[in-house]
Amino acid sequence: MQEAIAITEQPVSVSVPVGYSFTLRCRAEGRTSLQYQWFCQHQSVCCPIPGATKQDLPITAQQTQLYTCRINDLYKNAIFSDWVKVEVHQCVARGLPPQLWRGEPVIVVNPTEQRVEVGKPLQLQCAAMGIPAPSYQWYQNGNLLEHQKKKKLWITHAKVSDSGTYLCCASNSHGEHWTNAVDIHIGMCRSEKFFATGKIALLVGNNRYQHHPNLMAPVTDVFELSLLLEQLGFQVVSLLDLNKAEMVTAVSRFLQLLGKGVYAIFYYAGHGYEHSGRNYMVPVDAPQPYAPENCISVQRILQKMQQQQTALNLILLDTCRKWYNPECALSQVQPLEPWGNTVYGYATSEDAEAYELQDGEFSSGIFMKYLKKHILQEKKVTHMLEDVLEDIGRDPLVTGKQVMEIKHTLKEARSLTDPICPSGAAAEHWGRGHEPVSEMVTFPCGVQVELRFHRLFSNVMYVCAKLQPPPAHVADACLLLCQPTEMHNVAILKESRLDQVESLLASVYKREELDCVFQLCGLQKIQTDVVLQLDLHYTQLSTKQRTCESLQTTLQKSLLGQFFSQRNYSQPNYQRTPACAGSVCLRDASALSMDPKGQASLRTGSGHSLPSSNPSNSSSEPEENDESDLSELCSALLRAGPGQDYP
Repeated sequence: MQEAIAITEQPVSVSVPVGYSFTLRCRAEGRTSLQYQWFCQHQSVCCPIPGATKQDLPITAQQTQLYTCRINDLYKNAIFSDWVKVEVHQCVARGLPPQLWRGEPVIVVNPTEQRVEVGKPLQLQCAAMGIPAPSYQWYQNGNLLEHQKKKKLWITHAKVSDSGTYLCCASNSHGEHWTNAVDIHIGMCRSEKFFATGKIALLVGNNRYQHHPNLMAPVTDVFELSLLLEQLGFQVVSLLDLNKAEMVTAVSRFLQLLGKGVYAIFYYAGHGYEHSGRNYMVPVDAPQPYAPENCISVQRILQKMQQQQTALNLILLDTCRKWYNPECALSQVQPLEPWGNTVYGYATSEDAEAYELQDGEFSSGIFMKYLKKHILQEKKVTHMLEDVLEDIGRDPLVTGKQVMEIKHTLKEARSLTDPICPSGAAAEHWGRGHEPVSEMVTFPCGVQVELRFHRLFSNVMYVCAKLQPPPAHVADACLLLCQPTEMHNVAILKESRLDQVESLLASVYKREELDCVFQLCGLQKIQTDVVLQLDLHYTQLSTKQRTCESLQTTLQKSLLGQFFSQRNYSQPNYQRTPACAGSVCLRDASALSMDPKGQASLRTGSGHSLPSSNPSNSSSEPEENDESDLSELCSALLRAGPGQDYP
């Protein structure tokens, strides 16, 4: 049976600022002429609105109220519309809503960051204006929260898993608008004065230069610093021997993972220079002499770190700070924001060199020798670095030649040992990456070999082979791991030597006897899968004859070059540098070496004695870097995203 009265257009709820004028509409159809009467309810009292007897109800918003419309016909039939809410915001920011507002959502209340104990209630609140009134949807760490569809998000008993980044989407028929993202910390951090939402570090050591003297210490220094930072909870990427394009890519990926509250560390060891307080890093492919476009500005990187709202930025420069080209015009670098979160730790003072200590099979920078002694201390970062400075100052080997320098604006007593309270901006893809799992391969003769894969650095992998006890019919087994037949000039696999890096590997395996060890370096350059060939030479006891059998195994490029996802990292004008086998990577060419009697002496990287009162001058005087290329390259990388060609 047809209803006597049918509502064809219901009124809609609205959310508007105080003083805003609008109209509520209601439309109905009936068998006779219809009469309308609007009602409002405020503080549980419902009453008719005098004179509100038309289909449209003009309103100038003064206070939040509920409204409904009654429709009558001549037969005394009546029906009520839906109740609608007119939400009135008494305080909104100047300029809201915009002058040409058409009813799209406008956020007027953003949620705020909170720290809540486990088991306590968590409440987040937001609000938006809109005509119609917006609907709401909350998200945690980018995931939709199915049952959180109101302005207020309410969790009765908060759990640690409720920690993360929250934001809300307000939407109506005119569009959508998002609140600010906020970090919520649940649990153990309530009693902590300072904490990090994450800890991320990028360590770069350049050692094997194409056109400049090689260095020694960065291999050990980067390796040892990465282990110490991992103890402190840092996600670490450690990279050796990068050309400029690769350094730009690494820095770009590093910056992408920084966020609000993160503790960020950038460490560089290699050739470098300084000009009027600006520091520049020299990639391994920099020509002789340096050109402006061949060096990378440290200050430019720090600027971009600050833009990510990090809680702590620590820059450690283990490089020389000699002055070059004082007449050259300075590059354009904007001053840093006064956010009080930045610390510089220089291995040496202005216009001075940084030295290495060569002692037996290991080389280490003077700066790192003492930094690793103090970096785990539970004290303010600047106080920890002051301890390093004092120790270097007491070292007789560098008295009058090298003294550390500290610059900072750190206004809070933040320490590298501060706890981590995740915000949801996870850095699970940062770090050394997943190593291929060990595997056991079996030759036709029954001999088994265990293959192990270990990353000492993010772009250096070792392939280790261990013979298992042979069957009874096999004797004098000898294993060889052969170089892949086709590497397309991107990586070389070669039997390792008894060098500095192998010594580090031996320390990892606690000097367990391995039958074959190989280095695969420059993993960021690998474009294809890598095929490894194992050759087994053995004697068959039944025939006394020597026999050779071969097996092949494949390393997927996705596991090797995880950190760099672009297919091409070099600019067109850059000559590609093949990855190297046996790479040993570090600092400007000043070093300390131990003579056979155990006496230390200052030495340059080329092995010549260095006069203690007059350090040698380099004939390569790099010109000032205008830094524009770094910004452009980083922007291009961010636009391109994973899998795109390098611009």
